Amino acid sequence: MKAYEILYIIRPDLDEEATTVLVDRLSGLVTSNGGDNVTVDKWGKRRLAYEIQDYKEGQYVLMNFEGEGRTSQEIERVMKISDDVIRFLTVRKDD
Repeated sequence: MKAYEILYIIRPDLDEEATTVLVDRLSGLVTSNGGDNVTVDKWGKRRLAYEIQDYKEGQYVLMNFEGEGRTSQEIERVMKISDDVIRFLTVRKDD
């Protein structure tokens, strides 16, 4: 398995409960698609360098996990269709 890191930005107007549900759902996707060692670090609300979809701020979340390529592809697919995630970046870590 390879190590991956996904940094994603959630809409700033999402309440705390909905944010927690979204983060848990995305973390659950990792384990349901064969990944493990999931760690989630919520960075909180930060100002964006430029406006994205008329938002000037966003809630940053960093997720590290180990999995196969299909695991990260499934998470990216779900993030693309989610209205709550405004931007994300996936990086495969080298050993």
